[in-house]
Amino acid sequence: MAAAARSALFVPATQPERIPKALASGADRVVVDLEDAIDPQAKDSAREALCAFLGRHPQARLWVRINDASSAWHENDLSACRQQSSAIAGILLPKAENPAQVRHVAQTGIAVLPIIESAAGLLNAAAVAGAQGVERLAFGSLDYGLDLQLNPDSPGAATVLDHARVQVLLQSRAAGLAAPLDGVFSSVRDLAGMQQAARRAHDMGFGGMLCIHPDQVALIHAAYAPAQADVTWARSVLRTYRETGAGAFMLEGKMVDAPVIARARTVLERAGETV
Repeated sequence: MAAAARSALFVPATQPERIPKALASGADRVVVDLEDAIDPQAKDSAREALCAFLGRHPQARLWVRINDASSAWHENDLSACRQQSSAIAGILLPKAENPAQVRHVAQTGIAVLPIIESAAGLLNAAAVAGAQGVERLAFGSLDYGLDLQLNPDSPGAATVLDHARVQVLLQSRAAGLAAPLDGVFSSVRDLAGMQQAARRAHDMGFGGMLCIHPDQVALIHAAYAPAQADVTWARSVLRTYRETGAGAFMLEGKMVDAPVIARARTVLERAGETV
Protein backbone atom coordinates (compact mmCIF):
# COMPACT_ATOMS: atom_id res chain seq x y z
CA MET A 1 0.00 0.00 0.00
CA ALA A 2 1.27 3.50 -0.86
CA ALA A 3 2.48 5.76 1.92
CA ALA A 4 0.03 8.19 3.50
CA ALA A 5 -0.50 11.47 1.68
CA ARG A 6 -2.47 13.84 3.88
CA SER A 7 -1.56 16.94 1.87
CA ALA A 8 -0.61 17.41 -1.78
CA LEU A 9 0.46 21.00 -2.45
CA PHE A 10 0.26 22.43 -5.99
CA VAL A 11 3.01 24.60 -7.47
CA PRO A 12 2.82 26.06 -11.01
CA ALA A 13 5.58 24.70 -13.24
CA THR A 14 6.15 28.24 -14.51
CA GLN A 15 7.46 29.18 -11.05
CA PRO A 16 10.12 26.54 -10.30
CA GLU A 17 11.63 28.78 -7.63
CA ARG A 18 8.60 27.94 -5.50
CA ILE A 19 9.25 24.20 -5.60
CA PRO A 20 11.94 24.18 -2.87
CA LYS A 21 9.66 26.31 -0.68
CA ALA A 22 6.82 23.86 -1.24
CA LEU A 23 9.09 20.94 -0.39
CA ALA A 24 10.02 22.72 2.83
CA SER A 25 6.38 23.48 3.70
CA GLY A 26 5.83 20.13 5.40
CA ALA A 27 3.40 18.93 2.72
CA ASP A 28 3.43 15.17 2.29
CA ARG A 29 3.53 15.60 -1.50
CA VAL A 30 4.34 18.47 -3.84
CA VAL A 31 2.49 18.54 -7.17
CA VAL A 32 4.06 20.55 -9.97
CA ASP A 33 1.21 21.67 -12.22
CA LEU A 34 1.32 21.65 -16.00
CA GLU A 35 -2.46 21.94 -16.38
CA ASP A 36 -4.93 24.46 -14.94
CA ALA A 37 -2.36 26.88 -13.48
CA ILE A 38 -0.61 27.29 -16.83
CA ASP A 39 -1.80 29.50 -19.69
CA PRO A 40 -1.99 27.72 -23.06
CA GLN A 41 0.80 29.82 -24.54
CA ALA A 42 3.08 28.91 -21.62
CA LYS A 43 2.61 25.12 -21.69
CA ASP A 44 5.88 24.35 -23.47
CA SER A 45 7.99 26.70 -21.36
CA ALA A 46 6.37 25.35 -18.19
CA ARG A 47 7.30 21.80 -19.16
CA GLU A 48 10.85 22.90 -19.96
CA ALA A 49 11.14 24.66 -16.60
CA LEU A 50 10.01 21.51 -14.79
CA CYS A 51 12.52 19.34 -16.64
CA ALA A 52 15.31 21.82 -15.91
CA PHE A 53 14.45 21.75 -12.20
CA LEU A 54 14.33 17.97 -12.09
CA GLY A 55 17.63 17.78 -13.93
CA ARG A 56 19.18 19.81 -11.11
CA HIS A 57 17.23 18.04 -8.33
CA PRO A 58 16.77 14.38 -9.32
CA GLN A 59 16.11 13.46 -5.69
CA ALA A 60 13.00 15.66 -5.48
CA ARG A 61 10.45 12.82 -6.02
CA LEU A 62 7.66 15.16 -7.05
CA TRP A 63 4.18 14.49 -8.32
CA VAL A 64 3.26 16.12 -11.64
CA ARG A 65 -0.20 17.03 -12.90
CA ILE A 66 -0.10 16.70 -16.66
CA ASN A 67 -2.64 17.94 -19.20
CA ASP A 68 -5.59 15.66 -19.92
CA ALA A 69 -5.68 13.02 -22.62
CA SER A 70 -7.70 15.14 -25.04
CA SER A 71 -5.31 18.09 -24.95
CA ALA A 72 -2.62 19.00 -27.45
CA TRP A 73 0.04 18.89 -24.71
CA HIS A 74 -0.67 15.44 -23.28
CA GLU A 75 1.87 13.41 -25.24
CA ASN A 76 4.67 15.92 -24.73
CA ASP A 77 3.93 15.95 -21.00
CA LEU A 78 4.16 12.16 -20.90
CA SER A 79 7.41 12.20 -22.85
CA ALA A 80 8.92 14.66 -20.38
CA CYS A 81 7.76 12.59 -17.41
CA ARG A 82 9.22 9.46 -18.96
CA GLN A 83 12.59 11.16 -19.40
CA GLN A 84 12.54 12.39 -15.78
CA SER A 85 10.96 9.27 -14.29
CA SER A 86 13.61 8.85 -11.59
CA ALA A 87 12.59 12.21 -10.09
CA ILE A 88 8.80 11.83 -10.43
CA ALA A 89 6.89 9.73 -7.90
CA GLY A 90 3.43 10.11 -9.38
CA ILE A 91 1.48 11.51 -12.33
CA LEU A 92 -1.90 13.12 -11.70
CA LEU A 93 -4.12 12.50 -14.73
CA PRO A 94 -6.89 15.12 -14.91
CA LYS A 95 -10.31 14.38 -16.35
CA ALA A 96 -9.66 10.64 -16.25
CA GLU A 97 -12.63 8.94 -17.89
CA ASN A 98 -11.59 5.47 -19.02
CA PRO A 99 -8.97 2.82 -18.23
CA ALA A 100 -7.27 3.17 -21.60
CA GLN A 101 -6.19 6.69 -20.67
CA VAL A 102 -4.77 5.41 -17.41
CA ARG A 103 -2.93 2.51 -19.04
CA HIS A 104 -1.35 4.89 -21.53
CA VAL A 105 0.02 7.07 -18.73
CA ALA A 106 1.17 4.01 -16.79
CA GLN A 107 3.49 3.12 -19.69
CA THR A 108 5.84 5.77 -18.26
CA GLY A 109 6.51 3.37 -15.38
CA ILE A 110 5.32 6.02 -12.91
CA ALA A 111 2.41 5.60 -10.50
CA VAL A 112 -0.83 7.12 -11.82
CA LEU A 113 -3.32 9.16 -9.80
CA PRO A 114 -6.46 9.60 -11.93
CA ILE A 115 -8.54 12.64 -11.04
CA ILE A 116 -12.26 11.99 -11.22
CA GLU A 117 -13.80 15.30 -12.25
CA SER A 118 -16.55 14.65 -14.78
CA ALA A 119 -19.78 12.71 -15.06
CA ALA A 120 -18.12 10.25 -17.46
CA GLY A 121 -15.22 9.81 -15.08
CA LEU A 122 -17.48 9.05 -12.14
CA LEU A 123 -19.62 6.60 -14.11
CA ASN A 124 -16.42 4.78 -15.15
CA ALA A 125 -14.69 5.14 -11.78
CA ALA A 126 -14.63 1.40 -11.11
CA ALA A 127 -12.84 0.68 -14.38
CA VAL A 128 -10.46 3.62 -13.88
CA ALA A 129 -9.65 2.54 -10.32
CA GLY A 130 -9.02 -1.02 -11.47
CA ALA A 131 -6.62 -0.08 -14.26
CA GLN A 132 -3.04 -1.26 -13.91
CA GLY A 133 -0.66 1.34 -12.50
CA VAL A 134 -3.15 3.30 -10.38
CA GLU A 135 -1.93 4.24 -6.90
CA ARG A 136 -4.95 6.19 -5.70
CA LEU A 137 -7.79 8.34 -7.02
CA ALA A 138 -8.34 12.04 -6.48
CA PHE A 139 -11.61 13.96 -6.69
CA GLY A 140 -11.65 17.18 -8.70
CA SER A 141 -14.63 18.82 -7.07
CA LEU A 142 -14.39 22.16 -8.91
CA ASP A 143 -14.29 20.68 -12.40
CA TYR A 144 -16.91 18.09 -11.46
CA GLY A 145 -19.25 20.87 -10.36
CA LEU A 146 -18.60 22.71 -13.60
CA ASP A 147 -19.29 19.60 -15.68
CA LEU A 148 -22.62 19.05 -13.94
CA GLN A 149 -23.47 22.77 -14.01
CA LEU A 150 -23.90 22.96 -10.24
CA ASN A 151 -24.58 26.24 -8.47
CA PRO A 152 -21.33 26.72 -6.51
CA ASP A 153 -21.49 26.77 -2.69
CA SER A 154 -25.19 25.91 -2.65
CA PRO A 155 -26.77 23.15 -0.52
CA GLY A 156 -27.83 21.35 -3.67
CA ALA A 157 -24.29 21.39 -5.05
CA ALA A 158 -22.95 20.09 -1.74
CA THR A 159 -25.33 17.13 -1.91
CA VAL A 160 -24.29 16.21 -5.44
CA LEU A 161 -20.58 16.62 -4.66
CA ASP A 162 -20.88 14.39 -1.60
CA HIS A 163 -22.59 11.73 -3.70
CA ALA A 164 -19.58 11.79 -6.01
CA ARG A 165 -17.17 11.69 -3.07
CA VAL A 166 -18.84 8.55 -1.75
CA GLN A 167 -18.46 6.86 -5.13
CA VAL A 168 -14.77 7.77 -5.29
CA LEU A 169 -14.31 6.34 -1.80
CA LEU A 170 -16.20 3.15 -2.59
CA GLN A 171 -14.43 2.46 -5.88
CA SER A 172 -11.04 3.15 -4.29
CA ARG A 173 -11.72 0.69 -1.51
CA ALA A 174 -13.14 -1.95 -3.83
CA ALA A 175 -10.03 -1.72 -6.04
CA GLY A 176 -7.69 -1.98 -3.04
CA LEU A 177 -6.17 1.44 -3.65
CA ALA A 178 -4.70 3.86 -1.15
CA ALA A 179 -7.34 6.18 0.30
CA PRO A 180 -8.25 8.89 -2.25
CA LEU A 181 -7.54 12.61 -2.07
CA ASP A 182 -10.33 15.15 -1.80
CA GLY A 183 -10.34 18.27 -3.97
CA VAL A 184 -8.94 21.70 -3.15
CA PHE A 185 -10.54 24.22 -0.83
CA SER A 186 -10.26 27.36 -2.93
CA SER A 187 -10.86 30.08 -0.30
CA VAL A 188 -7.28 30.50 0.86
CA ARG A 189 -8.08 33.17 3.47
CA ASP A 190 -10.94 31.20 5.04
CA LEU A 191 -8.92 29.24 7.57
CA ALA A 192 -11.96 28.12 9.54
CA GLY A 193 -13.57 26.83 6.35
CA MET A 194 -10.36 25.04 5.43
CA GLN A 195 -10.24 23.35 8.84
CA GLN A 196 -13.85 22.25 8.49
CA ALA A 197 -13.30 20.89 4.97
CA ALA A 198 -10.20 18.97 6.03
CA ARG A 199 -11.88 17.46 9.07
CA ARG A 200 -14.86 16.45 6.95
CA ALA A 201 -12.62 14.82 4.34
CA HIS A 202 -10.90 12.91 7.13
CA ASP A 203 -14.18 11.82 8.69
CA MET A 204 -15.50 10.64 5.32
CA GLY A 205 -12.47 8.41 4.82
CA PHE A 206 -10.34 10.40 2.38
CA GLY A 207 -6.62 9.91 2.85
CA GLY A 208 -5.89 13.59 2.39
CA MET A 209 -6.56 16.69 0.32
CA LEU A 210 -5.16 18.55 -2.62
CA CYS A 211 -4.24 22.09 -1.60
CA ILE A 212 -3.14 25.33 -3.22
CA HIS A 213 -1.36 27.32 -0.49
CA PRO A 214 1.34 26.41 2.05
CA ASP A 215 -0.80 27.82 4.87
CA GLN A 216 -3.34 25.07 4.23
CA VAL A 217 -0.87 22.25 4.90
CA ALA A 218 -0.75 22.57 8.70
CA LEU A 219 -4.54 22.84 8.87
CA ILE A 220 -4.94 19.62 6.91
CA HIS A 221 -2.41 17.78 9.03
CA ALA A 222 -4.09 18.97 12.21
CA ALA A 223 -7.42 17.67 10.93
CA TYR A 224 -5.86 14.29 10.22
CA ALA A 225 -4.18 14.01 13.62
CA PRO A 226 -6.19 11.91 16.10
CA ALA A 227 -7.72 13.77 19.04
CA GLN A 228 -5.98 13.11 22.35
CA ALA A 229 -9.12 11.47 23.67
CA ASP A 230 -9.02 8.99 20.77
CA VAL A 231 -5.34 8.26 21.39
CA THR A 232 -6.03 7.60 25.08
CA TRP A 233 -8.94 5.32 24.16
CA ALA A 234 -6.85 3.40 21.62
CA ARG A 235 -4.04 2.86 24.12
CA SER A 236 -6.55 1.52 26.62
CA VAL A 237 -8.06 -0.86 24.07
CA LEU A 238 -4.73 -2.33 23.03
CA ARG A 239 -3.42 -2.52 26.59
CA THR A 240 -6.50 -4.45 27.68
CA TYR A 241 -6.30 -6.68 24.63
CA ARG A 242 -2.68 -7.56 25.38
CA GLU A 243 -3.37 -8.11 29.08
CA THR A 244 -6.40 -10.33 28.61
CA GLY A 245 -5.52 -12.03 25.35
CA ALA A 246 -9.26 -12.12 24.65
CA GLY A 247 -10.64 -11.66 21.16
CA ALA A 248 -13.65 -9.84 22.60
CA PHE A 249 -14.09 -8.04 25.91
CA MET A 250 -15.93 -5.19 27.60
CA LEU A 251 -14.22 -1.84 28.13
CA GLU A 252 -15.97 1.08 29.79
CA GLY A 253 -19.30 -0.60 29.19
CA LYS A 254 -18.75 -1.16 25.47
CA MET A 255 -18.01 -4.31 23.51
CA VAL A 256 -14.54 -4.49 21.97
CA ASP A 257 -13.84 -7.04 19.25
CA ALA A 258 -11.67 -7.40 16.15
CA PRO A 259 -12.94 -4.34 14.18
CA VAL A 260 -12.61 -2.11 17.25
CA ILE A 261 -9.11 -3.38 17.95
CA ALA A 262 -8.16 -2.72 14.33
CA ARG A 263 -9.48 0.85 14.62
CA ALA A 264 -7.45 1.37 17.79
CA ARG A 265 -4.31 0.31 15.94
CA THR A 266 -5.10 2.73 13.12
CA VAL A 267 -5.58 5.62 15.56
CA LEU A 268 -2.19 5.01 17.16
CA GLU A 269 -0.48 4.61 13.79
CA ARG A 270 -1.88 7.98 12.71
CA ALA A 271 -0.59 9.44 15.97
CA GLY A 272 2.87 8.18 15.07
CA GLU A 273 3.03 5.57 17.80
CA THR A 274 4.47 2.11 17.32
CA VAL A 275 1.72 -0.51 17.54
